[in-house]
Amino acid sequence: MEAAQLRATARPIPSVTGALRAVEAVLLAGGQRTARRNAWTSVLEDRRRAKDRTDAQYVLEAAATGRPRAT
Repeated sequence: MEAAQLRATARPIPSVTGALRAVEAVLLAGGQRTARRNAWTSVLEDRRRAKDRTDAQYVLEAAATGRPRAT
């Protein structure tokens, strides 16, 4: 009975891999935040470029047909 009780309360020894993962998580937490911020900035920049391309396409089509773009 005592052995079962000891086994239930004994804490497992952390593995080296587990310890390294924990350290990595602490050290990279800020890096993940920066990566998310950079990704969002890229999304916004892509949207801006897409809008600019669309606007340029309308201007070129209007110039080719001689008709102003309807707003």
